[in-house]
Amino acid sequence: MSHNDDRMQDDDHHESEDDMLQEDEAEEVVEAGDDDAAMDSGDDEVDENGILEEIQLQNDSVAHFEGHKDSIFCIAQHPTRPELIVTGGGDDMAYLWDATPPEGPLLPKSYETNPQPQERNGQNIIAQFDGQDESVNAVCFTLPQGEYILTGTLAGKLSAYHTPTAPGQAKLVGTAKEVEEINWLLPCPHPEYPNTFALGANDGSVWVYKVDASDSSNPLEIVQSFFLHQASCTAGAWTPDGKLLATVAEDSSLYVWDVFGDAAAAGLVDPSAGQAVVSLTSSDERFFVDGGLYSVAISPGGAIVAVGGAEGHIRVVGLPRLSLSPSAVNATSGQKGSGARGKAGGHKQAGGPTGSKATAAAGQSGVILASLQAQGDGVETLDFSQPPLTLLAAGSVDGSIALYDAAHNFAVRRQIKEAHDEEAVIKVEFVKSRNNERNWILTSVGNDGVVRRWDTRGGTAAANKGLMGEWRGHRGGGEGGGILGFAQGGGGNAVVTAGDDGVALVFKAE
Repeated sequence: MSHNDDRMQDDDHHESEDDMLQEDEAEEVVEAGDDDAAMDSGDDEVDENGILEEIQLQNDSVAHFEGHKDSIFCIAQHPTRPELIVTGGGDDMAYLWDATPPEGPLLPKSYETNPQPQERNGQNIIAQFDGQDESVNAVCFTLPQGEYILTGTLAGKLSAYHTPTAPGQAKLVGTAKEVEEINWLLPCPHPEYPNTFALGANDGSVWVYKVDASDSSNPLEIVQSFFLHQASCTAGAWTPDGKLLATVAEDSSLYVWDVFGDAAAAGLVDPSAGQAVVSLTSSDERFFVDGGLYSVAISPGGAIVAVGGAEGHIRVVGLPRLSLSPSAVNATSGQKGSGARGKAGGHKQAGGPTGSKATAAAGQSGVILASLQAQGDGVETLDFSQPPLTLLAAGSVDGSIALYDAAHNFAVRRQIKEAHDEEAVIKVEFVKSRNNERNWILTSVGNDGVVRRWDTRGGTAAANKGLMGEWRGHRGGGEGGGILGFAQGGGGNAVVTAGDDGVALVFKAE
């Protein structure tokens, strides 16, 4: 053995001796407590008094989709085939899937009724949309036939795909990337401009595109682009006829765009004002909302637009009406006297339906008809009811829902202060059904992970504030378990949710 080997053995011997306890250390006694420490399983919930809480798991859904590996940020439903759903999420993926519930017995509503229920299979993927460069923040089908599916990412990538007719890989039509981040996508209902849609971006810009797969050189054609917002464009809404597009932003601005020139052709636009037929910004103190605007909705007749923002503020503004449909006449004739119009806008009563189209439109276009504030936090979502009802529903971050009556100067018809247990209301939407059968039903979802439906026909004294029913299944609790969106097309018989917990659920809501 070499000298070096002897030294290495010597060193090892000394190190092993150093690692051993010395006699004085071995004599030290560590005193144990009286009670043994219990192992923490991590599965029990304990309240502030140290008492174990029983966790009730409830699942009212009839089907679920679990293809996503992260939060589902957005959801859209095919315009003619409501069973077809597209979702996009934080896993940089979007999927098309069939929401038709499977045949057979349903799962029990709670774990308590059956501690070992048979596991239900999730809904099958029809197609997946690869090539996303970030979280998919917006999705939509084009109108009127749902021919294409659009996806928009938080890195600004816009992609268009053929809507698959059978399971398989989705066929990409084209991509575009003009902005840093896409906030929303919205299909245009204008009958003369099929497969057209708008998007809003975080830089405040608004873009309108047309999809045409037959044009291989330019399948995503830019129709218009607008750059007047000075902060992130948070929401948009088309008029029912698709002729005007209203957009709002965090800088407390509202612009209504004459996208296709219909207002200009009718002589309702000042050529010097550009393509914004309505322009309201923070420079108008009556319109200004400190903290910005985050939601927008247009009445069924297209006569008014409501915008919602910070601290519960809502502004209602008149629009140029390019046609006078029966619902538009209803909306106009239902507003009696000057009321909020005179106070907020400083104008006389707008022209009624008996005047010329141009006169009626000019009388209220851009006028602030009402300034409302019944809720204590941001108004995240707005929706108008269909005639004969004249209601505006507002959902707030404070967990409340407010119903305003447009036929009576937007007086508060009902306020449901604990609509979602003090968790933010993410979306409210009236059921749209044929023959007005169920148009009085309002659906809402929130960060509590619950779907609720409300009967809006009663007044402030409605029993239980009009609650018709609720459906549970998402984790809830406001910590990644809320509902970030839903779809309820096809007459409102089913509600399909996009969960922050990464699961989409289908609820029968007949």
